[in-house]
Amino acid sequence: MKSITIEGHLRTEHGKKAARQIRSQENVPGVIYGGAEEVNFFASAKAFKPLVYTGEFLVAEVNVNGKTYRCILKDLQFDKVDDSLLHVDLLELVENKKVIATLPIKFTGTSIGVRNGGKLVTKIKSLKVKALPKDLKEAIPVDITNLDLNGNIRVEDVKEDGLEILNSPRIPIASVVLTRQLKQEEASATKDEKKK
Repeated sequence: MKSITIEGHLRTEHGKKAARQIRSQENVPGVIYGGAEEVNFFASAKAFKPLVYTGEFLVAEVNVNGKTYRCILKDLQFDKVDDSLLHVDLLELVENKKVIATLPIKFTGTSIGVRNGGKLVTKIKSLKVKALPKDLKEAIPVDITNLDLNGNIRVEDVKEDGLEILNSPRIPIASVVLTRQLKQEEASATKDEKKK
């Protein structure tokens, strides 16, 4: 699984004034929780970019005061006006403690429906899962090879060892729909049959 390293610094002062001071120096305050202790830290806004602005699932190795914490992104706060990053919540990965994470879906194969002229429509791009840190993965593979025209793949169709999927089982993940061209061909074929 891909990971990035963030050099963090322990926060000594807390409160709005201290947070403003941190942000004025192009740093972002954050907190690491879920482990033995809660760690309040800050790091450069640039250091968080690869973690925040990506569709991938990454593990952050955060170094604070000579100690490294393996974490996943849990929550973010952005400024309502200029959209700058205000605060980051990270969840520490503890070996035997299950975590809830959002993993992207990676579609594999070429669907029968698409080969027959249909269009693949993806309804959701990620799934919420509960798993031990060792079972987390970069993406959940979903094979669409057998997906035919007007067919659906639902959350309940995804089976992945070690992952408990928390999304509603009936939600469609992807479907293959008729394109306008196919609908027109079907309509003209129906008209031709009626003439006979």
